[in-house]
Amino acid sequence: MKQTLVKISLFILITLVITSCNVIKRVGENEHLLTQTSAYVNGKKNATEEINNLISQHPNSKLLGFPLRLHIYNLARENRDSLFEVWLDKKPERRERLTKKLSKKQVDRLKNSSIGFNNWLRKTGEAPVIVDTLRTRESKNRLNGYHIVNGWFDVETSTEITKNNNQRATIDYNVATGNPYILDSLSTDITSPIIDSLYQQSKENSLIKKGEKWRLINFENERDRLTESFRNSGVYYFTQDAITFEHDTIGTNKRVNNITQIRNRIIRNEDSVALVPFKVYKIKEVNIYTDDTFDIESNPLQDSISYDGYNLYSYGKMKYRPRALTDAVFISKGSIFKEIDHARTYRFLNELKTFKYPKIDYFENENDTTLTANIYLKPLKKYVLGFDLDVTQSNIQTLGFSFSTSLFIRNIFRGAETLEVSAFGTIAASKDGANDENKFFDINELGANLKLTIPRFFFPFKTEKIIPKTMSPSTRISLGFTSQTNVGLDKQTVSGIFNYRWTPSQTLTHSLDFFNIQYVRNLNPENYFNVYSNSYDSLNDIAQVYNEDPLNVDPSGNLIIPNGTDDFISEVLNEETQLAPEDDDYQIVNNIDERKQRLTEDNLIFASNFSYIKDKRESLFDEDFSIFKAKFELAGNVLASISKILDLKKNSDNPYELFGVAYSQYAKIEFDYIKHWSFGKDKVLAIRNFFGIAIPYGNSSNIPFTKSFFAGGANDNRAWTAYDLGPGSSDRLDEFNEANMKLSFSVEYRYNLFGNVNGAFFIDAGNIWNVLDDVTDDNATFNGLASLKDIGIGSGFGLRYDFGFFVLRLDIGFKTYDPSYQEQNRWFNDYNFGNAVYNIGINYPF
Repeated sequence: MKQTLVKISLFILITLVITSCNVIKRVGENEHLLTQTSAYVNGKKNATEEINNLISQHPNSKLLGFPLRLHIYNLARENRDSLFEVWLDKKPERRERLTKKLSKKQVDRLKNSSIGFNNWLRKTGEAPVIVDTLRTRESKNRLNGYHIVNGWFDVETSTEITKNNNQRATIDYNVATGNPYILDSLSTDITSPIIDSLYQQSKENSLIKKGEKWRLINFENERDRLTESFRNSGVYYFTQDAITFEHDTIGTNKRVNNITQIRNRIIRNEDSVALVPFKVYKIKEVNIYTDDTFDIESNPLQDSISYDGYNLYSYGKMKYRPRALTDAVFISKGSIFKEIDHARTYRFLNELKTFKYPKIDYFENENDTTLTANIYLKPLKKYVLGFDLDVTQSNIQTLGFSFSTSLFIRNIFRGAETLEVSAFGTIAASKDGANDENKFFDINELGANLKLTIPRFFFPFKTEKIIPKTMSPSTRISLGFTSQTNVGLDKQTVSGIFNYRWTPSQTLTHSLDFFNIQYVRNLNPENYFNVYSNSYDSLNDIAQVYNEDPLNVDPSGNLIIPNGTDDFISEVLNEETQLAPEDDDYQIVNNIDERKQRLTEDNLIFASNFSYIKDKRESLFDEDFSIFKAKFELAGNVLASISKILDLKKNSDNPYELFGVAYSQYAKIEFDYIKHWSFGKDKVLAIRNFFGIAIPYGNSSNIPFTKSFFAGGANDNRAWTAYDLGPGSSDRLDEFNEANMKLSFSVEYRYNLFGNVNGAFFIDAGNIWNVLDDVTDDNATFNGLASLKDIGIGSGFGLRYDFGFFVLRLDIGFKTYDPSYQEQNRWFNDYNFGNAVYNIGINYPF
């Protein structure tokens, strides 16, 4: 495999060199290919992104120092359509022979294919960058302009174009900035008394400071700050264009004297213009029209309610409880006009997911300085029905059909609540049962979910003083049920969540699961060794040597599932075979039994958790941000405190049981940190660090499978498949390796190759371990800092295609440091394409 890839790579490279070795193939006789641009500021080379972005022309892009896209472009031929015609007529009777053999239509298709491939080469490639003196002059002016707006008023820029005899050229930009201009005296000229008073109250927050370098961006930001401050102080008619700055630099020895000028309000009439002082406006009335649509605007209003200073109107019967709407409105009667109240009202009404984009208008009342705010709401459809159908195939099924349906109901209890009811089902033919006509569709999975969202805290007493409505509090209640047949251990799962969510700031989100209940019942634990075949193979190998009961095996000598496997385990652990507790094979059987008991037991989890998310990402396109997530979870404490009061029974292993199931008790903590640095031109360095630990105590000696950690996979350590790494330095005999502690570190460098195709290099490190639970295998447990030597390291590269609304990702991971080699050399043992892991994912891993 490795040799084949090397040969293919060499063939492609040689082909490119032979067919397109001349990079100036498409450069005209009197033209020059741009090979280098450099900018020097005060004699020192400056290659920062800010300066590079000002230069209009850059050399052709390179991959590892090689102008790959330029070579691809050079492979394309000029006038490909006419060249094809020449080729057809080059040999006598070629056109006639091909037409008879293929037909004229197919010959035309052959021509279109060659033209299409030629166009693809041009589109994928990159045309040679030819030195253009007009664009060079443009770059010079942009460099000058950049330095002027940053305080270097006396800047001078020159260019030097070096043209070589081989039709290649370089361009140097030399910038001499001189000394920057510094802000000196700061004064104001404000006409309106109200504005002058408000200015004095906020001038300490001014972004224009004496002694600092003059920068245009500071004046623009100061204009925005003042406008926002005035409009949040009741000055409804204030606009940005009322603010100007006058700068005096004459005879000041590179000092700038600034005057901040704010003129009066301009009122334009048909034949005159009046200047009047700005005034502070208050809100006199707030009217909410709950069902405003174009086709009924001319109809008379049928219903109205006055509530807490708000007037609610409806063209039909009022469909909303007043508080449901007023909780989302921050414009209040008697308060001064504030732009921030307007913005919050607009955003919070949208978050209800009940109305189309709301419309908010203000009308000035006559004879006073008050406003009437009219809020027009257009309801969305109350009911939305969805349906989906898929045909599937996987490694356990030959053919499957899955369907899902959902019903979304708005304003279900007249409080702007939303209710989503969904159901799904799957029927499929397993590969084991496909040959049995009576069991063709022997796999099925059914489920249903119910989710109610309330746009406020659903609580017995008021919480607004603790968590005000500006934090957008909401309550989510969900119930779910799933049932499986012939899928693994045939689980039945029932879950319920009561969640509170609020956002203290634009970047901070809090979430509290007041309770999160999950009940998992395994209907077919006898199928364990059919599902976990690696465990069966290990047990069966030991049975070939130590089994003494012929009833445990089939005619081939293999253990019978489930009776033979269970009986053999029982015989070993009861010391009814030649194995003793100190033997290694005895320990293996004991570990297999412990894992079997854990994964086949039913689970009852009654947990509460709190999540903290600090997300500084400003938009989906922001590539310079950080995200920090923390989650704290406690399970089983409430049940533990009332176990004796309810006189709950204990099972044979001593834990208390509720409804015949031992409830889980543990504490779990997770920390997740992501950071991106943008270097411009689609170059991004991204890191991710994760730590998680779940400690069982009280009623539990281990963590439920659904709450444990795993390592590997397309979004984790990409050199291992999911569940394949760890725990610790164990040799990964199980299909689903998991543990209750995890460390993970990743770093990835992303860059653009060409067009929408991006590349990446990455290093992933991490592992999982068992700690403070009932696992005793030294290779799998975390025993202090010495266990950090078992961190697995993977490295590799990836290709990503950006479709705009999602990214298709292929990452190839190589095992760089493999802890499963225990006492042997762990470095680069399987570092080749044959043992690499090929990960396909949607969007970036972090």
